[in-house]
Amino acid sequence: MTSSQTPPQRITKSYVDRLSTPATGQAFVRDTELKGFAVRVTSSGAKSFILEKQIDGKVKRLTLGRYPELTVEQARKEAHKLLGHIAVGRNPAAEKKQEALQGTTLKKAFDDFVKTRKNLKERTLYDYRRLMNVVFTDWQDKAMTSISKDMVSKRHNKIGSERGEAYANLAMRFLRALFNFAIAQYEYGNGHSILRENPVMRLTQTRAWYRVDRRQTVIKPHQLTPWYQAVISLKQDPISSQSALVADYLLFLLFTGLRRQEAATLKWSDIDLDDRSFTLKDTKNREPLTLPLTDFVFNLLQSRKAVENSEYVFAGEGKAGYLIEPRRQVQKIIQLSDVSFTLHDLRRTFITIAESIDISAYALKRLVNHKMTNDVTAGYIVSDVERLRKPMEQISIQLLRYCKVDEEKKILQFPIPRHT
Repeated sequence: MTSSQTPPQRITKSYVDRLSTPATGQAFVRDTELKGFAVRVTSSGAKSFILEKQIDGKVKRLTLGRYPELTVEQARKEAHKLLGHIAVGRNPAAEKKQEALQGTTLKKAFDDFVKTRKNLKERTLYDYRRLMNVVFTDWQDKAMTSISKDMVSKRHNKIGSERGEAYANLAMRFLRALFNFAIAQYEYGNGHSILRENPVMRLTQTRAWYRVDRRQTVIKPHQLTPWYQAVISLKQDPISSQSALVADYLLFLLFTGLRRQEAATLKWSDIDLDDRSFTLKDTKNREPLTLPLTDFVFNLLQSRKAVENSEYVFAGEGKAGYLIEPRRQVQKIIQLSDVSFTLHDLRRTFITIAESIDISAYALKRLVNHKMTNDVTAGYIVSDVERLRKPMEQISIQLLRYCKVDEEKKILQFPIPRHT
């Protein structure tokens, strides 16, 4: 940006009011009475007061404020005060930066966290934003330095009683990660962090984390028939095309064992119907995986392709483009079948059924994309699509039996009640 100099003048209100706007860049007028005091005018017409002074061997330009919000008298008084601070060895510029750092809010830290962590998965980002907007909405504008250990403990207890212990732990793990980021990201000029410690560590030091056993629920074999019947009932709902899509999504999860996000973000370009296979490019362990399509899943996808016009196999109605959280349809299936389940229960059911028919541990781990880093033998086994086709089909056949689906016609063997 270009700048121009005007001969020094005694800066007064009337003089500042008469100052003309430069065609480009900015113009400076320095005061004849107070050395270093000046007014700056930009090509946009904005006028502000500045103070120029040598600090720590370098000339620093400090902005005092904009005119007319700050009067000439107020600006001159502020300049005198800062010159006094500089005279006794203080650095107003560094102090101003330090003050700004001290005021870093939780929202500012989160925004910087998202910008820095460029490889966050969309689902993870969605969960983090939901925590910020639901659990920590009243903390977003708080300075991180003002969030104490006691506040963390009380909020942890509050979330636990209102939303569940597992959710409380999840929220605090996210907050802990955010504070760890802030500790490393925001430092004073001397290299010291603005935060002395992570307040979430109080939960570890006092052993206050909730003990939440890992969920082990599955849909039991005898429950698969009513569950499947309820899903098909949803699929045949004449009112909502979205209900049919969700039904296919749930069946796809059960018969492939995929994680919900892996299935939801699957695109038609990831599916090869000629080769009867599909590829997961963005998996939890970040390793692409190609899997075979069983007869049942192949037929399901063919039917879905005939009625879809989205790039996503399971298109959603929201901004993301793919299906997010089909809570309403899941609740309806639970109501119709009297079988309580979560989306991840479908993955656990797939694995449980596979283990019950003695599918090779190596094949199963490959099918569900679990790493085998501690197994030396596994390192020598290459599982390609064709080698996985047989075990995948075996699991599918067993699921169909439990669902009481005719293996030849792939239809229910009993009438399905219609629900609206």
